Amino acid sequence: MLNAGLRGKRGLVVGIANEHSIAWGCARALREAGAELAVTWLNDKARPHVEPLARQVQAAIQLPLDVSNEEQTQALFEAIGAQWGQLDFLVHSIAFAPTGDLHGRVVDSSPEGFAQAMDISCHSFLRMAKLSERLMKRGGSLITMSYLGADEVIANYGLMGPVKAALESSVRYLAAELGPADIRVNAISPGPMATRAASGIAHFDQLLDEAARRAPLRRLVDIDEVGTVCAFLASDAARAITGGTLYVDAGYHILS
Repeated sequence: MLNAGLRGKRGLVVGIANEHSIAWGCARALREAGAELAVTWLNDKARPHVEPLARQVQAAIQLPLDVSNEEQTQALFEAIGAQWGQLDFLVHSIAFAPTGDLHGRVVDSSPEGFAQAMDISCHSFLRMAKLSERLMKRGGSLITMSYLGADEVIANYGLMGPVKAALESSVRYLAAELGPADIRVNAISPGPMATRAASGIAHFDQLLDEAARRAPLRRLVDIDEVGTVCAFLASDAARAITGGTLYVDAGYHILS
């Protein structure tokens, strides 16, 4: 029997690429807590990997979404409005930077690469927050994914560090602006894990090994542990929590 913590709530999960995605851990936890879900896939190449997962969580709405495509984004939220008439939470779990810019020095990043990374990884959250606002008629929860590289210099994280810092700052400003409408905004900062997105970071295996060795709990975290926190933030149990970054990293962030 499903946990009833989110029963009656409806939410959108963006960013599932495969069964290893953080967004998939979130979707599974949200569904287990009783939520009804809308799920997206990036493109036709990703669709065969995402559709079976969408069926597993009985997603009521399944549509393509490339956040750089304004028409697709508008169509998604129009479909949610038409079918549900409301939205209770949004999970934004997407990030991208061109490989050449990601693997180089931040000071060498191209204007085009920096702008694309910022648009897809950060400003897309703002755009979806704006579209969510009018559907969150009884309040809601906006959740995005960050990383410790927003606060500290992490070897090989490069361009994504400034981008995630902008994302966390955006969380605070959105929380202040949307709070009067009872819309909460938070970021989750997971520890490193072997996802498709993370595989683009140079020497990522070394980062995983170091995190497991140095974290106070002496291990890595997994997508289900992130999903549990996501489901909590989407629930009424977190109704007084907004504007923050919650670390799910086995304590790694407390180390210097």
